[in-house]
Amino acid sequence: MNRNGNVKGVMKGKNKKKLLVSVNVLGSVGPIRFLANEENEVSSVINTALKVYGRQGRIPVLGFDVDNFMFYSVNARFNTLNPQEKIGSMDVTNFLLCKKETMPLEKVEGRRESKGRRISHGWKTRLLRSLLG
Repeated sequence: MNRNGNVKGVMKGKNKKKLLVSVNVLGSVGPIRFLANEENEVSSVINTALKVYGRQGRIPVLGFDVDNFMFYSVNARFNTLNPQEKIGSMDVTNFLLCKKETMPLEKVEGRRESKGRRISHGWKTRLLRSLLG
C-alpha cells in the first residue's frame, strides 16, 4: 500500500470492475457463484459456470460445450443473452443457465403427440414445475 492507503501494483487501464455472478442451473440444487470481470463476454461466463459446475460434481451432468446452452438474465422478463454481449452491460448479476432442448423428430416434422396433444418440455415448464413442487 502507498501512503494514501491505496493498493500498489494496479496498472493503468487494468482496473476492471469485478462482479459477483450468481448462476442458477436448471435442474440443479443452488446457484453457482464466482467473480467475473464486467468486460467478460456472456460465453466466457457460461464457460466458467460449466467448469465450476463440473468441478463441484453437480448433477445432472451438463458437458462443456457453451453452444449447447441458453443464458437468461433473471429479471421480470427472463431475457435471453447474446453470447458476445458483455456481462457488465446489464444491471443484473443473477442468471439462469439452461441446456438447449433438442427437438424430437415428431416436432420437427410437425406431427402431434399421441391422442392429439402436444407435450411441452421446455425450460419454462420445467422451471415452473420445480418451483411449484
